[in-house]
Amino acid sequence: GEPEGTGERVSTGTSIPRPLGRGIGHNIHMDTSRFSIVPATWRDLTALRRLENECFREDAWPVLDLIGALTLPNMVRLKAINNENGEMIGFICGDPDTRQQVGWITTVCVDPAYRRQGIGTALLDECERQLRLPRIRLSVARSNHGALRLYEQRGYRKVDVWRQYYRSGDDALVLEKNSLTIP
Repeated sequence: GEPEGTGERVSTGTSIPRPLGRGIGHNIHMDTSRFSIVPATWRDLTALRRLENECFREDAWPVLDLIGALTLPNMVRLKAINNENGEMIGFICGDPDTRQQVGWITTVCVDPAYRRQGIGTALLDECERQLRLPRIRLSVARSNHGALRLYEQRGYRKVDVWRQYYRSGDDALVLEKNSLTIP
């Protein structure tokens, strides 16, 4: 149900350039001086609601789920902020399951206006690093080709399919990465 790119359940500077294109042949522009990855808190609820609705539309999480993502203990919750204006332009949440030795990326979203600039990659890398578990899992809509490319490039492989998981009827692909190689 989410648009192509990094909508998933990835210093200082001036402005963040708008995306150059969404085709397979386009390279991702990454200038980390233009955005920062910082911890998210309950104070980010309004901005997170806006971002979730932009990225996921009918599949956006209800407000109580967002509050949980921002407040439950032991969760990794990170946001990407535009260094020019402080606006939240990306978010990721990771849920460590130490008993099963797997971390679940529960949501990843990047504002559509800022995709293909390395923000999703930076969020994903930092969340994986903070989860510190041997395996990392996430689910992605089968139709979300941009996010699937990102996850495959980052070492994720399909381990399961959840049929008709999204409201649109789209399947969710469950992807897993062996995180022992994460620095």
